[in-house]
Amino acid sequence: MPNFSRIINRNDAGPLISQDVYPEIWKAVGDTSVIMRTFRRLRDMPTNQTRMPVIGSFPESYFVNGDTGLKRTTEMDWANVLIDAEEVAVIVPIPENVLDDADYDIWAECRPELVNAIAQAVDNAVFFGTNAPAAWPVDIAAAALAAGNNVALGAGVDTYQDIMGVGGVIAQLEADGYTPTGHVASTGLRAILRDVRALGGELIFQDSMQEGGRYRLDGSPIDFPKYAAFQAANSGIHMFSLQGDQFVYSIRKDITFKLATEASIHGPDGAVRYNLFQQDMVALRVTFRMGWQCPNPINRLQPAAGVRYPAAILTV
Repeated sequence: MPNFSRIINRNDAGPLISQDVYPEIWKAVGDTSVIMRTFRRLRDMPTNQTRMPVIGSFPESYFVNGDTGLKRTTEMDWANVLIDAEEVAVIVPIPENVLDDADYDIWAECRPELVNAIAQAVDNAVFFGTNAPAAWPVDIAAAALAAGNNVALGAGVDTYQDIMGVGGVIAQLEADGYTPTGHVASTGLRAILRDVRALGGELIFQDSMQEGGRYRLDGSPIDFPKYAAFQAANSGIHMFSLQGDQFVYSIRKDITFKLATEASIHGPDGAVRYNLFQQDMVALRVTFRMGWQCPNPINRLQPAAGVRYPAAILTV
């Protein structure tokens, strides 16, 4: 259930309030959005909806029968694909006394983590459909399954064939007329790949997979998001392989922060949860609006839209 009563209280901020502690807050560096590293960014959206014309059919040409033969006609058609901007937002309330007593700038600590939280929410919605707005496209996992672009780990003679061989994840993508430009995988797949061996026991990927300190498959980089949703135990998916430039996103309004000192926070029942002025509190509101789309235009290798998609998945 949505929660409208959560705040940073004195216990939450206790490690930041005056004590003899080492003057630095240790924390993991949050991952930024996978889609913003992988997808093609379009120009910012001027309104809440952007229309993209996509080719629906190709023209054809014909040989002419003799010197006076009749030349045939042909045609093309286009379809509209819509990108709808949707908002991600959250409010962080905190008592003024807690802010006053802290030895650190709590807002400065919150801002990057709020950005990471928004990135995670967007990625989870795009890849898995988690809390995705109704106007957004079908998530990548569901769309890849619907197109038949999925291979279960262990389906082939070995892991190498499941990913790289005939009928493997990459081959399914290529059969649809796409070429993988990147992969997004669970952290557990790292160990699986490191252990792939030839018949003589030699490690296959040990050197080639770690060029420049980054794992690669068939020349394309692998991203390992440190999100719970991307772990195979939670999603049932070890890896996404995709042609990144076939997925697009556009920003309607970049991440913005607004600090309020005189407002009320209500729950879905209309009841006031906090009255900032009356309770000596402040609240930081963060908002972000964006949309994404997978145009999936017709190509000459796979004209059937129902079985064509620029992503394939390796499942558990």
